[in-house]
Amino acid sequence: MAQRSRRLRKKLRIEEFQELGFEVSWNFPASSSEEAIDSLIDRLISEVIEARQLAFAGNGHLAWEGLICTQKIGQCSNEDIQACCEWLKQQGMENIKHSNLFDIWYGELQ
Repeated sequence: MAQRSRRLRKKLRIEEFQELGFEVSWNFPASSSEEAIDSLIDRLISEVIEARQLAFAGNGHLAWEGLICTQKIGQCSNEDIQACCEWLKQQGMENIKHSNLFDIWYGELQ
């Protein structure tokens, strides 16, 4: 197999430029108000996502799901998964689920 240049590896997002992320989903208690949902999402972003230099793309109302990855080219860790899920649990969220780490550009890890 031919060696790829650093520039091409970066463009393809492979090897040292591979980006790992994970999916997460959870449910708010059925009685949650719009204000409580907005407040928790704001706190999730400031206390977990931004604090760990991660990025979150997701949506929902009482049931939320989204993708978490790093803000810059990089790889999330199992510690990031644990921190996110533990924080959601401490906030009283229900049915918290997460995927394993995967390549956000190409899917499952080889």
